[in-house]
Amino acid sequence: MGLILFMAILLITFMGPFFIKIDPTAIDISHRLSPPDKDHLLGTDPLGRDNLSRIIWGARISMSVGLVTVIIGVVVGTLIGLVSGYYKGWLDRVLMRCMDAFLTFPPMLLAIALMASFGISVRNIMIALGIVYTPRFARLIRGSTLSVVGRDYITAATAMGARNIRIIFSHLLPNVIAPIFVQASYSFGRAIIAEAGLSFLGVGVRPPNPSWGLMLSDARGYLQQAPWYPIFPGVAIMLTVLAINLIRDGLRDAFDPKMKI
Repeated sequence: MGLILFMAILLITFMGPFFIKIDPTAIDISHRLSPPDKDHLLGTDPLGRDNLSRIIWGARISMSVGLVTVIIGVVVGTLIGLVSGYYKGWLDRVLMRCMDAFLTFPPMLLAIALMASFGISVRNIMIALGIVYTPRFARLIRGSTLSVVGRDYITAATAMGARNIRIIFSHLLPNVIAPIFVQASYSFGRAIIAEAGLSFLGVGVRPPNPSWGLMLSDARGYLQQAPWYPIFPGVAIMLTVLAINLIRDGLRDAFDPKMKI
């Protein structure tokens, strides 16, 4: 069900602009805060911009931020976790204390601090959130690496003279990669919420670019006058994260042997 819902959201996100040819940044004051009708299926905002087109284009930003954030977290976190768990010793202590330092900050607070350092742009949102979620992947992979690094096939590969880099990527990585899929799906949903939160606070996507969080921020003053305005971007966030969470639960059940008993 999660996959079906997520595929439907992706279809609307990337195919919607071919059918709804309304500029999401086009201002039409004569139709400001119009309720849903045949011309504007989800109504308009205070500047007369079409809410449906803005939600669809905002979905592209949210999906892109979520995907790039997960890629950064997976690649960097997996490398740190593998190196830390395999070599152990002082290198493990240094790397894990650095990861612990990042984990001591609340994710949103750390993201805001990084955005203040990097500057406000969609690219910097991706980098900032990638840094925020990297320690979680690093910790997860380190734990999985420590659980398999002492097994016989690793010892045999070492005794046969295999290089460390070959052992890490040919023997360790395939045996610790399963938990990454569950964590990646979790981080994907969290990144979408984080991007909306940053935009809501004014340190994310800049106007006039469409963003779900920015739409919710703008809609705060119109809850009674135009209730449809905040409802639709909120529902878009809810459905997207719900779909991702359902996929995560399915992946967890698929990769957890205990769930098959």
